[in-house]
Amino acid sequence: MPEFVQTKQSEYAKVIFRFESEEELQEFAKLIGQTLTKKTKSAWYPAKSHWRDTKQVYVDGEVEEKDGDNGETSLHEFFE
Repeated sequence: MPEFVQTKQSEYAKVIFRFESEEELQEFAKLIGQTLTKKTKSAWYPAKSHWRDTKQVYVDGEVEEKDGDNGETSLHEFFE
């Protein structure tokens, strides 16, 4: 198994907001320009993707960098 090291992104500040209604939640979501639901547990501001622009793919013991238009690599590319 190849070694895996993930750097942790730490926040400058963490704030908890509470909303009394769906309308207030959606008003706040509109203000920050993000999609929020009652199931949303956290969000970065400004919005950050869960994926980096570059992904590392392990092929035969070597690390290969993949850049995509949308930062995604298909499963087909992983197993080529």
